[in-house]
Amino acid sequence: MTQPPNQPPQPPNQPPQGGFGAPQDPQYGAPQPPAQPPQMPPAPQGPPPAAPPGAPGYGYPQQQQQPAQPGYGYPQQAPGQPGPYSQQPGPYSQQPGPYGGYPTQPQYPGAPIPPGSGGGSFFKGKPGVIIGAAVAGLLVIGGGTYLAVSGGDDTKDKKNVSKSSDDPKPSGSESVDQGDGSGDGREANDDLNAGRQSGEAKVLFLAKNDVDLPRNGAEVFGPWVVGDTVVKGMYKEVVGYSVTDGKKKWSLPLGTEICSAPAQTSTDGKIVVGVKDGLTEKADCTDLQMIDLKTGKAGWKKPIPKATGAFGSLSDFTLSISGSTLAAGGSGNSYGFSMADGRQLFKGPTEGCKPFAFAGGPKLLAAASCPTSDYNKPKQQLSEVDPTTGKAKWTYNAPVGWEIDKVYSASPLVISLTQREPKKRSIVALKDNGTPRAQIDGGKDKFQPRCGGKFVVFGQNLEGCTGVAADASNFYMSTETAYGTPNEVIAFSLDTGKARWRSKAGGKGQMTPLRMEGGKVLVYTEASYDKGGSLGTIAPTGGAPKVLLQHPASTAQIESSFYSSKTVYADGRFFIASSRVSASNDAEEKETKTMMAFGK
Repeated sequence: MTQPPNQPPQPPNQPPQGGFGAPQDPQYGAPQPPAQPPQMPPAPQGPPPAAPPGAPGYGYPQQQQQPAQPGYGYPQQAPGQPGPYSQQPGPYSQQPGPYGGYPTQPQYPGAPIPPGSGGGSFFKGKPGVIIGAAVAGLLVIGGGTYLAVSGGDDTKDKKNVSKSSDDPKPSGSESVDQGDGSGDGREANDDLNAGRQSGEAKVLFLAKNDVDLPRNGAEVFGPWVVGDTVVKGMYKEVVGYSVTDGKKKWSLPLGTEICSAPAQTSTDGKIVVGVKDGLTEKADCTDLQMIDLKTGKAGWKKPIPKATGAFGSLSDFTLSISGSTLAAGGSGNSYGFSMADGRQLFKGPTEGCKPFAFAGGPKLLAAASCPTSDYNKPKQQLSEVDPTTGKAKWTYNAPVGWEIDKVYSASPLVISLTQREPKKRSIVALKDNGTPRAQIDGGKDKFQPRCGGKFVVFGQNLEGCTGVAADASNFYMSTETAYGTPNEVIAFSLDTGKARWRSKAGGKGQMTPLRMEGGKVLVYTEASYDKGGSLGTIAPTGGAPKVLLQHPASTAQIESSFYSSKTVYADGRFFIASSRVSASNDAEEKETKTMMAFGK
């Protein structure tokens, strides 16, 4: 039962060991290993360390000024400090407002460092590592596997360095490898469907890479499904494929490399991607390119405004779309642009709290960081902002020492908070006005939402997580289990934070919530070595999953070979795509599978 803010419960005899709320391994958010060894080995897995003596328990995050004391209730109020859930100053008063971020001129000691990216908060609290990562060129693959790559020329043989046109033009493309069961536009998938059993879904297509990539490979953006087209972007190109057979419908060369993209499109099927402003290693990710994904035609293109100061320009940003607004957030500034014509709608403040990331969808949410004199005690906020003006409708102030890490659901609002030292994670449900609704009580279970995305040194991906879902009453999250052991989806009450029911995956697969579908939880059970994956739904009252698509056992090995995959379900079809394409040589690069689709 949720305790009132001014009456925290008495601590138990022993602090909880492991499980949710205990110190997390840096690989939080890393993908589950596939059922057979992938081409690139996943990051080592292991249970998180036990909570240190005196660490807070599973209640609301504790204020860091409070003496070390285990507790399961609301945060404690330190002397002279306002309670974290009491009324805070207005966002545009003399006190910190909804816009956060870090000072444009960091000062040491005591100046805050921009938050790290993705699940696990790998760089949080490690200033030296952040700078080293930026220099060494660390890449993130999926949700948390880090690979150090060499510097220097990022092309294989400099053949990709030629000057390209700044005006992208769509072009049609003939299907390749038609009829052999492995290309990106085959006429009939006879080979892949030859072993299909009664009741199993069809393999609609299997696409292989046809792009000559730089030696370090390239991240895949998308896939996005718009009508009868599934679209993904990679390197210097965005391509639309038929959802029924994988044939290329259009191809849009961009001239320079894609460096950022939103998790979702606008409601009318448009998107804006970030592209680099040149072809050299010194090129920055500062340009915005709008694309109509229904036609493959390029729209407006403009650079993000430049600002003065060492950290004033937005050179490492993430993008989010809400309604007809594109929001760009990073360490220097934040902006809102019109999706229709690229016109600037708003800009974040230059002083006080400044935003570092947005989450879009039904609401535009801004995660912000406020100035603080103590690096170890960050102050952050989350606000719902007006998409046309950027002004805050409400502001939630995270307890001092805790950072806004992820938005798992925008409506209803469920967010993830992290603490640097000791490393802890907390999930909080908020009401529509930004006040706390409940703290999710994960007990001793371990959870691993997948929050993959581009590697961002001075920014943060706030959205785009799978492994979580929410409706008006419940928050759904899948557990992390040992390799080969079925996991569970747990439903938590958004009013009490307590678990309501558990649904166990069948066989050896790992079951992952994707989103809500028709009032039910849409789940994907990963393929094992000898059994295809499946799409199913779980009723909001619980029970076993009801299968919508059972993928063929005959293609289970192919399905399970997609490393750190991205998944999309739309109109009865399921798409699974690699989140990154990389190979050791040209021949292997051309054989890399990039996307697979299943349907009735």
